[in-house]
Amino acid sequence: MIRRFIGIATVVAAVALPVAVQAQGVPGGVERGSRDGERAAGPVGAVVGGVIGGVVGGVAGVLGVDQRPRFHSYVAGRHVPSYQYREDVRVGVVLPEEGVTYYDVPPEYGVRDYRYTVVNSRTVLVDPRTHRIVEVVE
Repeated sequence: MIRRFIGIATVVAAVALPVAVQAQGVPGGVERGSRDGERAAGPVGAVVGGVIGGVVGGVAGVLGVDQRPRFHSYVAGRHVPSYQYREDVRVGVVLPEEGVTYYDVPPEYGVRDYRYTVVNSRTVLVDPRTHRIVEVVE
């Protein structure tokens, strides 16, 4: 029984990993990994795929790895003023509603649901509904 579970988990990981890498963030990774894992190996596959998708989705971030340097250069070229924030700038921090200017991300980056700003001289992507930082673009 344990060998069968390990075998199924391995197959699901192999199938779900490439799909989960394309997910945007932890929630998208969990959802997509779970759905694809369930199709590949039933309920066990859904659990394993969800976990793998969440981990990989969290690492992948919103912008693709190849887009980050280009987007960072884009923002630097716009000379966006930096908002001074007293706390550490990291994913999950909620920025104030007032005093921070949020800008649209150009369509070529494929990031429709988020805005960007500069905080403590660091470019960040923010969820406009919650003002929560979803990615620090280095």
